[in-house]
Amino acid sequence: MLWIKALHIIFMVTWFAGLFYLPRLFVYHAMSDDAVSNDRFKIMERKLFYGIMTPGAVLTVLFGVWLWLGYEFKGGWLHAKLALVAVLLAYHVYCGKLLVSFKLDRNQHGHVFYRWLNEFPVFILFAVVLLVVVKPF
Repeated sequence: MLWIKALHIIFMVTWFAGLFYLPRLFVYHAMSDDAVSNDRFKIMERKLFYGIMTPGAVLTVLFGVWLWLGYEFKGGWLHAKLALVAVLLAYHVYCGKLLVSFKLDRNQHGHVFYRWLNEFPVFILFAVVLLVVVKPF
């Protein structure tokens, strides 16, 4: 089961790397005003979302469920963690919707919005790690 836990953590780190970087790309994309840059950002965003983030998310959830089925977890901390993972999955889907809006040249937000959006997964990461390590309830 330690191998499963290690893979869960590895893919969680991969997923979070994408969750941190994609909104940062959105910041730069929202600030760009030439066709070459816009096309380059569209390629980078697509490859990050579909090639790194989404596989990372799927494998994180897959190995997390495997761990959940293999261990007898007790306590409210797990319910809180699962709720935060659900929020993170919704954030992932929202980032995918934003990616599509950039792809179709229909972005509605400025770079400041994306700067704030970029900070959201940091709070989730802190909360999840604290819940898993400290198990406060």
